[in-house]
Amino acid sequence: MSDLIDDPLPGMNEPEFSVTEISNAIKRVIEGEFSHIRIRGEVGRVSRPRSGHIYLDLKDDKSVLNGVIWKGVATRLSVQPEEGMEVVATGRMTTFGGQSRYQIVIEDLKPAGMGALMAMLEKRKKALEAEGLFAPERKKPLPYLPEIIGVVTSPSGAVIRDILHRLRDRFPRKVLIWPVAVQGERCAPEVARAIAGFNALTPGGALPRPDLLIVARGGGSIEDLWGFNEEIVARAAAASDIPLISAVGHETDTTLIDYVSDKRAPTPTAAAELAVPVRLELLAWTDNQGARLSRALTQTIGLRGQRLRDLSRALPRPDTLLDGPRQRLDRATDRLPQALTGTVQRRRVRLYEVSGSLRPALLSRQLAEQKRRLDASAPRLASGLNAAVERKKEALGRRTDRLSITPIRRNMAQQRDRLADLSRRLSKAGITQTEGWRKQIDALDRLRETLGYKATLGRGYAVVRGDGAVVTTAKAAQSAQVLEIEFADGRMTPGGGKPAKPAAKPKDKPPGQGSLF
Repeated sequence: MSDLIDDPLPGMNEPEFSVTEISNAIKRVIEGEFSHIRIRGEVGRVSRPRSGHIYLDLKDDKSVLNGVIWKGVATRLSVQPEEGMEVVATGRMTTFGGQSRYQIVIEDLKPAGMGALMAMLEKRKKALEAEGLFAPERKKPLPYLPEIIGVVTSPSGAVIRDILHRLRDRFPRKVLIWPVAVQGERCAPEVARAIAGFNALTPGGALPRPDLLIVARGGGSIEDLWGFNEEIVARAAAASDIPLISAVGHETDTTLIDYVSDKRAPTPTAAAELAVPVRLELLAWTDNQGARLSRALTQTIGLRGQRLRDLSRALPRPDTLLDGPRQRLDRATDRLPQALTGTVQRRRVRLYEVSGSLRPALLSRQLAEQKRRLDASAPRLASGLNAAVERKKEALGRRTDRLSITPIRRNMAQQRDRLADLSRRLSKAGITQTEGWRKQIDALDRLRETLGYKATLGRGYAVVRGDGAVVTTAKAAQSAQVLEIEFADGRMTPGGGKPAKPAAKPKDKPPGQGSLF
């Protein structure tokens, strides 16, 4: 009996887990053991997708740990992670079963000491400088006397009072204040939005757009001033269309906004002094310039008047200036009738030359040639259609084993309708073209009748023939045996009574080669 039952293999009694079960078990162990930790390391790869989350690597000389900062936490960070920065990350460990990896969900991120901050600042400064944001040629000049000044600062500090007091002493101007936080996590986004908001205002609107911006803050440590070292603040200042003065910290404090601004002031008070001139000095300068202008204007008018009088004595009299144009006008008036007569004569000769080339026989030959071409094309069209039909029949015969009779009949009916339509179109086109040629011939014949000598006879002229030839001189008429005169309504012989019937088609030369009387 013992031979009928197999002995169990090693491990057959151990429980089986699914992939999800083992993944969840590992997740519970890691999250339970490392629910809240702080990790020090160097930031490696940083990825910022459109979702707003931040994915990064924390590494040391031996290992790499994946990290993620959710969108809500990323917007509250005082320092944004950058590759190469040494940081201390606070968060919790978790796993991602879809890719069998573990990661830290970061809830807070701080630089690892002052050296990290300065290294990050220097790296950021070099990157912005490489983009050309610090270039002197892109800095805009400050307006000499702005009407409206926008100030981006805290409304409760001493900075805004110093600026307003200095502006009141030098040259009172309208001031718009955009309140912002000047330190902490909210500093950088609020300052960037304030600069962009001032630029978005409409000039001359209900809330007018400033002509000059001042971004100001009092002194403090590098951590207090760090908001003005953020990249979004530097880029907002560089993108400002309004000239911008930076006055952040004391004279020895330097932030990134100082490099991209159009002008840097050592203190907020100095920014107010750069913004406007001294009113009393400007009034004195204006009075001095007005006096100089009056003296220069009086002296210039006197010199120009004397110069005008000197030049007027050298000018000729008006009558002498018109003598030459008057003579040219008289000569042109004398030549105008002759020019008109010559032009009419040349046009008449050209008309006679063109009318001589218009012959019904030429038009008839062209019409006959076009008709012969049409007649020659008709048989070729029929034979071509028949050949095409034969080719189709042969192809159809080769494919009868694969084709149904119904599509073939339908195709034949379509081809028959198409052939009939083509025949109708061909016939219609031939009739239309023939009618067009007939109209052209009729028009040309009417033109020939109009330009022929018959039309000239209707205006009172006559053709004189002697001994069957056209007479062109009085001497030839005296020597002729028989004279014949052709009028519009017929011919007659002098002394011979009534005019003869009009000739059907005179064969003698047209009046363009004879004489009209």
